[in-house]
Amino acid sequence: MAARIFDLLKTARPRQWVKNLTLYAGLIFTGNVLSNQVWWNNFWIVTEGIAAFTLVAVSIYFLNDLVDIKGDQAHPFKKFRPVAAGRISKTLVTAVFLAAGAVGLGWANTLSPLFFLTVLGYWVLQILYSIALKNVEVVDVFIIALGFFLRVLAGAIVINAHLSIWFLLCVISVSLFLAAGKRRAELAILTEKGAAAHRKVMGRYTADILDRYVGMFATSSYLSWALYTFNFYEQAPSQVPASLILLSRTLTINKWLMATIPVVIFGIMRYIRIIYDGARAETPEKVILSDLPLLMSVATWGAIVVAVLYLGPS
Repeated sequence: MAARIFDLLKTARPRQWVKNLTLYAGLIFTGNVLSNQVWWNNFWIVTEGIAAFTLVAVSIYFLNDLVDIKGDQAHPFKKFRPVAAGRISKTLVTAVFLAAGAVGLGWANTLSPLFFLTVLGYWVLQILYSIALKNVEVVDVFIIALGFFLRVLAGAIVINAHLSIWFLLCVISVSLFLAAGKRRAELAILTEKGAAAHRKVMGRYTADILDRYVGMFATSSYLSWALYTFNFYEQAPSQVPASLILLSRTLTINKWLMATIPVVIFGIMRYIRIIYDGARAETPEKVILSDLPLLMSVATWGAIVVAVLYLGPS
């Protein structure tokens, strides 16, 4: 019994749940004061949203393992997954897929109708990906990236928060970078023949093409973040004299947020280095949690962002 529970938990991919923390992005980047009661209310709403989204994502992990049994058996690491190894029955996997999806979507609907539609869109899109779209060149990368993007969007929608178009562009770029890196890492640990056996679409990619994708989206990631920091601003209260507003803008929040740009560039460079190690970069969440330099860069970036938005001069 304990072994069965462990296998079910392993199939649910707890390590990948860290990706759902990106739902907090909309809350964090509103820049509201921590003591503000509205902020704390929104915090708990987003936390519930993360729980609901996690259940929906878990249902997709079970479906993915069910559909990918043969492909996973051809993979040097994924062949040990409980479903691929035959330790969990297909009937049980199907039941968990339906139950987790139903509970997660039902929970999402109690939070916000629009949030429900966003989560439902993610669920349907991931089902289509698992069944067919993962075998379509380029489209597969977009679907993986869209999964990251919808998480951030859902987190903002559930609390009706505004997100800058530059921030959204950055999220899209980073998502595409991670998705292209995931594909490049798969190719790095498998021969082209082995990669095609594991995933049909990998037979349509070459190392050179994926290298170009990674380089293109790495560049767009740091540039879009830089543009966001350049354009980020806090409107000064209207009752403040114009002369003081002009004087204070030299040291306002929007200038200090630019301090994160070198950290972002370092993080991107580090992740590119890891991509060519193969196995680790195949799962971005594993990289972030296991690579100390990258983990430190993410933590530093987060600390600077929080300090600027909540503790910096305004």
